[in-house]
Amino acid sequence: MALRFYNTLSQQVEEFHPLESNIVRMYTCGPTVYNYAHIGNLRTFTFEDVLRRWLRYRGYRLDHVMNITDVEDKIIRNAMAQGKSLQEYTAVYEEAFFEDMAKLRLERPERIVRATEHISDMVAAVERLSEKSYTYQSDGSTYFRIAKFPDYGKLSHTDFSGIRAGARVDVDEYDKADARDFVLWKARKENEPAWETSLGSGRPGWHIECSVMSMKYLGETLDIHAGGVDLIFPHHENEIAQSESLTGKQFVRYWLHAEHLLVESQKMAKSLGNIYTLGELMEQGYQPEAIRYLLASVPYRKKLNFTFDGLKSAATSIERLRNFNTRLETENFPEGVGAGGDERAARALNEFENGMDDDLNTAAALAAVFEYIRDTNSTMDAGGFRKGDVASAQDVMQRFDSVFDVLHPGEQAGGIPDAEIEALIEERIQAKKSRNFARADQIRAGLVERGIVLEDTKEGTRWKRK
Repeated sequence: MALRFYNTLSQQVEEFHPLESNIVRMYTCGPTVYNYAHIGNLRTFTFEDVLRRWLRYRGYRLDHVMNITDVEDKIIRNAMAQGKSLQEYTAVYEEAFFEDMAKLRLERPERIVRATEHISDMVAAVERLSEKSYTYQSDGSTYFRIAKFPDYGKLSHTDFSGIRAGARVDVDEYDKADARDFVLWKARKENEPAWETSLGSGRPGWHIECSVMSMKYLGETLDIHAGGVDLIFPHHENEIAQSESLTGKQFVRYWLHAEHLLVESQKMAKSLGNIYTLGELMEQGYQPEAIRYLLASVPYRKKLNFTFDGLKSAATSIERLRNFNTRLETENFPEGVGAGGDERAARALNEFENGMDDDLNTAAALAAVFEYIRDTNSTMDAGGFRKGDVASAQDVMQRFDSVFDVLHPGEQAGGIPDAEIEALIEERIQAKKSRNFARADQIRAGLVERGIVLEDTKEGTRWKRK
C-alpha cells in the first residue's frame, strides 16, 4: 500500500511522492515563544514528530525546517510590559519548549531557524514583491495587495472575490471572514523593538517570516508544510500568496493540518481553567510517555478529547506494551519454532504499516499491535510460543516503537532522559555555530551538574553518565 496523506489544498487523500528522489523537504510552524506551550500546541508537535518518524521508516531522507517565532504582536506586547528585550523575554519560553520536546521525545528537525536572525532576508523579499507591484505603503508600513493574487483563498477554500479593495489589517491573527490586505513590514510604533532597514524603521509581519525562512532553506517548492488547523487562515493562506507571487511556482505540494484538542469535551480557555502545560501535568504525577501516547493515539485529522481518564488509560496501555516486551526479553521459552508465529508477526506488521500509510491512522496501527500482543500472549500461555519466535515478535515491537517511542521509561539513573541530553547537545552545537559560546558553556556546565560528561571529538559530541 502506498503512503497517502490528506492534502488540505486539494481536499483529497493523495499518494505521497516527493519532488526529488527520496528527499522530503518539510517545513513545520514552530512555537511562538510568548508563553509556555500547552497540550493543544503539543498535540500538533507530536503529530509532526510521528509524521517525520514515519517518513523515515518508509525510507525517506528528511530535510525538515522548523521556525521559532520570536518577534510578533504578543511577544512585543508582553516583553514591553515586563521591561525586557525580545531576546530576554523569549529565551525563557524557547528553552522551556525544547525541554518539553525532549521530555515528549519529539525529534529535533534538521534545522531550527529564528525569525529575528532572518530580518535582512525578509526585507529583500518585501522589496522584490514591491518591484512586482504586489505591495503598497500606508503610514510607513508595507502591505500585500491580495487582489493581485487571484488564487487567494485556495487553501482555506473560501471565496474572497467580494473583498473590499484596500481594506487593511495590521494584526497578525484574524478571522476568516476578515480577509484584507495584510502587513508585510510594520512601521515602528512608540517604543517597540525595530530594525533600521531600507524599508524604514520597523519589523516584519508574522506571515512573511515563514515564507522567507522556508524557501531560504528548502527551495521555492516544498514537499510538505504542516501545522495546526488554526493556521490555515490567515497564516498559511498568506504564505501561499506571498511565496507564489515571489516565485511564480507552487509553494507547497502537500499541506497537512492537525485538528484541535479539546479538554474534557470543552474548548481550552483561561476562563475554564483547562489550559495545561506539560510541566503542570507532570506535577500531577503523569509521565510524559503517557501524554505522548495519548496525543499520538488519535489520528491527527480528528479532534482529540483530552481527558484525565484518557491519560490513565494511556498509562495502562503503555504498561501492557512494556510487560509484553519484558516477557519477550526475560521469559525462558521452549526451544524451536512455534506454529504460525512468524506469520502472526508478519500479519501484524503489515496491518500496522497499512494503518500508518493511510494518512497516519495511528488508531488502526495501534489496534494491530495490541491485537498481536493479545494473540501472542495467549499463545505464550498455552505453551505454543518458542525461542525461535522471539526475533520476529521483537521486530514488531521495535518497529512500533520507532514511531511511538513509549516502550522504555524516560528517567535513567542520572535523573535526566537520554532524549533530553541529546536535545541539549544539539542546542549546544547550534549555539557554537552561531558563536554564542556563553550558552554553549552554560549547557555543558548544566549537564555536568546533572552527572553528564561531554567529550567533543572529530566525529561529534559523545556523552556518558558519571
